[in-house]
Amino acid sequence: MPPVEAKIRVLTSLKDIDRKDWNRLANPGWDLAEGGRLTAGLESESEPHDSSGKESANKDLAAPSESDCGAPSTPKLVSEEIPFNPFISYDFLWSLEESGCALPETGWASCHLALERADDSVAGVVPAYLKSHSQGEYVFDHGWADAFYRAGGEYYPKLQISVPFTPATGRRLLVGNGPDSDAARRILASGIRQAASQFEASSAHLTFLTEDEARFLEEDGYLHRTDQQFHWVNEGYGTFDDFLGALASRKRKTIRRERRDAQGEDIAIDWVTGSDIKEHHWDTFFRFYMDTGSRKWGTPYLNRKAFSLIGERMAERILLIFARRGTEIIAGALNFIGSDTLYGRYWGTTEDLPFLHFEVCYYQAIEFAIANGLRLVEAGAQGAHKLARGYLPVTTHSAHHIVHPGLRNAVAAYLDQEREAVAEESELLRQMAPFRRDRDMG
Repeated sequence: MPPVEAKIRVLTSLKDIDRKDWNRLANPGWDLAEGGRLTAGLESESEPHDSSGKESANKDLAAPSESDCGAPSTPKLVSEEIPFNPFISYDFLWSLEESGCALPETGWASCHLALERADDSVAGVVPAYLKSHSQGEYVFDHGWADAFYRAGGEYYPKLQISVPFTPATGRRLLVGNGPDSDAARRILASGIRQAASQFEASSAHLTFLTEDEARFLEEDGYLHRTDQQFHWVNEGYGTFDDFLGALASRKRKTIRRERRDAQGEDIAIDWVTGSDIKEHHWDTFFRFYMDTGSRKWGTPYLNRKAFSLIGERMAERILLIFARRGTEIIAGALNFIGSDTLYGRYWGTTEDLPFLHFEVCYYQAIEFAIANGLRLVEAGAQGAHKLARGYLPVTTHSAHHIVHPGLRNAVAAYLDQEREAVAEESELLRQMAPFRRDRDMG
């Protein structure tokens, strides 16, 4: 393969890149139309694409060529069929920015990276933010910041490569599936380091990235961190009862009792998605969100405008699950719909009813995934209580570039121990899974 002649441009806003260029690289092979309608795209990534031609005052970073990066040492990380992820779409990220939730004033200064070929077409992008704090990330490095501060260093600003306020796994080095995708990925990995240096950041953090990306970056010198979430896996179930049939008898009875109690007292459950979602639904859900957020983490991260913008642009990618008594909605959960995954995000209620949280957030999500042929339900961060509801421990990954050698060495030693602890805990939890021991037998 000939050298890749390219440069990396730093975008101070998503407005400075064409929506189609971003989405083509974020979710190659998929077309996100108006309102969030999703279709498999026919566009090939084998040929360069024209850039938007927009002028901006963004900074350029020199990008190494393929020959500077060394020979390819890893297989392609991008398959021919990449699942659609709603959170890395232009529509979601721009909604956070336009609503004022992800701006310099909130500690999320956009400095996205765009890798441009010699003909100005875009070969890769990275959702990146210059951070002045560590809130809204769900991969906790407050201890690193405190230790560096006590040693006389300044941890902030730092470069955060992630989706703001969203602990959902997805690609972070966004390249297409063309012949130069591996070279583009290597250039982006180098460009992240350059950007950290340019902005005088202490570090760069890629959080909730795919395992393949984490392994790739580890080979490239980044530090590898792991953590744990709980995901539900669809083993080809036709109904919720099919899923229950895979559980041990005692667990099966427990879930049936929880669902019966949760839907008692004349509680009805509604699924609202697509064009059926109206502004009054967002008004109702926002009250739930503010109440839960204020009790759990102080100031909630999203404002009311964000929900309207996301709903306007991505209604077909959204599932609202409401619990209703008569005409009064008393609880709700917000989910996002990928091509093979349902992502649970927020929940809230006005009444503290037994097991209602499990019903609205977990059991109804399973019902929807089965009904729509989805492979996974990601139920968000933390929560070992999900294990008894059929959600299994799954390892999540992040990659970290630490500039200061002393801090890097200390973090590296810590992560070696942390990865072992995460693996051990995951194995123990899997042994406690509620499934029948003989379910894989004949």
